Amino acid sequence: MAPSEHAMLSASSAYRWMKCTAAPRYEALFEDTTSSYAEAGTLAHAICELKLLKKFTTSVKPKEFKDRLKELQSNELYDPEMDKTSDQYIEHLTELAMTYPAPPHVNAEVRVDLSAYVPEGFGTCDCIMIGGDTLTIVDYKHGKGVPVSAHENPQMRLYALGALQKYRPIYGDKIKQIRMCIEQPRVRSELETEEITVEELLAWGEKLKPIAQEAFSGENSIYIPGDHCQFCRGKARCKARAEVNISLRHWQELDRNTLSLEQIGAILKGATDLAAWAKDLEDFALSQLLDGYDVPGWKAVEGRSNRAFSDQDAAFAAITAAGYDEALLYERKPITLSAVEKLLGKKDFAATVGQYVIKPPGKPTLVPDSDKRPAFRPAAEGFAPLD
Repeated sequence: MAPSEHAMLSASSAYRWMKCTAAPRYEALFEDTTSSYAEAGTLAHAICELKLLKKFTTSVKPKEFKDRLKELQSNELYDPEMDKTSDQYIEHLTELAMTYPAPPHVNAEVRVDLSAYVPEGFGTCDCIMIGGDTLTIVDYKHGKGVPVSAHENPQMRLYALGALQKYRPIYGDKIKQIRMCIEQPRVRSELETEEITVEELLAWGEKLKPIAQEAFSGENSIYIPGDHCQFCRGKARCKARAEVNISLRHWQELDRNTLSLEQIGAILKGATDLAAWAKDLEDFALSQLLDGYDVPGWKAVEGRSNRAFSDQDAAFAAITAAGYDEALLYERKPITLSAVEKLLGKKDFAATVGQYVIKPPGKPTLVPDSDKRPAFRPAAEGFAPLD
């Protein structure tokens, strides 16, 4: 897909517009900007695509592969880690291919039509794999800030619907199972996978149709703030989000001096949302000030910084010339476990020092009950909670 080509109801933003049907038309009011992180992700995707084509197709010859890879690696955003993450991607694709009874059809960057379910919808699958009775969709995500789950993931299900429509004329009713995998190598070392039947996928698609139509037309669409606001372009200026966060709804039912645990839980949830909203407002206000606009009551100032040598080598040379021992200028300390694993690679790391690796229990942390980690139960679990 060309970088400038976007569907109003993109598969990647389905998590948002399925919950807030007003989001697509609202976001269209704001400039679609990019970032160095997004551009680095695009570069990593290109490396993944090239390696996939070399591994599973005959469309890329050895010399062409070498030249194209060298060109990608010359990009200023290239990081050697991209070669390791793309190698993990290819390793997992190979493992998936081996689960088929015969070598499957594999292709990269496949454009799929989603318009049967989403008005004017389309998308691009990073990898499609078909064989036997199973259609597999794999999506590579280079980001490491937000872990992405494959469970009931609307982007993956939309891609699967598009792929099913594209390949059914060829494979007919042979396709019975849908396997959707998310590769996020900077977050986890294994694939995140959801498997459903074709019937389950099609039923989900039918339920999606009226929601997509409402979001596309803008008629009777509603603003519903929530966790899905995180990547909305208009999140800092959304009136509905402001109304939710500045309301006193969590306090209106307080009828005693001591909060109940139920009230504390509700207030904590509201406070978490409020903190995220306040941070979005701060970021937006600062961007406006830096662009030359006035935000009454606020101004941008130069932040604090630490002193640094303009030329550290020259500075240290001057210090040793003054008679100080060079050894005094350096500290010798071991690199971190993660740095060692990155140096050796996951397989050699496990084989060489795996027996010396331990993972002590982490410090108890408060998270929403939607978090997938099991609840921590202390030894004194038998005591009744204070209410």
